[in-house]
Amino acid sequence: MKVVAVIPARHGSTRFPGKPMALISEKPMIQHVYQRVKASNNIDSVIVATDHDDIYQAVIEFGGEAIITREDHESGSDRMAEVASKVDGDLFLNVQGDEPLIRTELIDQIVKLALDNEESVVTAKVKIENIEDLNSPNVVKVVADNHENAMYFSRSPIPYNRSIEPIHYFKHLGIYCFPKKTLEQFVTLPKSILEKTEMLEQLRLLDNGINIKVLETNYDAIGVDTPEDILKVERILEAQHG
Repeated sequence: MKVVAVIPARHGSTRFPGKPMALISEKPMIQHVYQRVKASNNIDSVIVATDHDDIYQAVIEFGGEAIITREDHESGSDRMAEVASKVDGDLFLNVQGDEPLIRTELIDQIVKLALDNEESVVTAKVKIENIEDLNSPNVVKVVADNHENAMYFSRSPIPYNRSIEPIHYFKHLGIYCFPKKTLEQFVTLPKSILEKTEMLEQLRLLDNGINIKVLETNYDAIGVDTPEDILKVERILEAQHG
């Protein structure tokens, strides 16, 4: 099966315009993400899906592949679906373009699980270690069943713990691997009530009976939301490289 990784990269951002082009250790952020995804042995091709010519040109200049997509997409999944309509592939992996520290190992694990579960969407989760993340509506929580199938995603802490027993809460990581036919179906479905309520598009999948496998990992996503986050990422990169 051919596996295509798509990195949506919008130029417009309320808090950080031009974010994919922000320099991190002298390279644009989109290049860091691209190279980490490209290093996966399970990926056949990597494509940056962007709505802006500057990002497109930057990707071409560092030797990557990019496609110009429409400007009016509401989500990264919609942008990925446009790429899937133009590119041959069986599985399409959506990797967020603002995570320059994405681990290649996590990509390998997600694709392997997707290859073993060809009818399911595959995503990932990590244990929440602090109360701030648990209570933050910006940190999406996920509950899965005993077979690691997603039961629900929420911005609220779930499940509510009425017992005295300690439990683990899990953060949802925004990386998805779609079978092509599921991706094509997903973007044609109307937004569900739960999706509109929580503002979480993955709930549209669950509301329509589409299974989501959830891989547990110890990798915690570190995204770049503001210019201040660039310094945090640079410090981590310096520590990783000694």
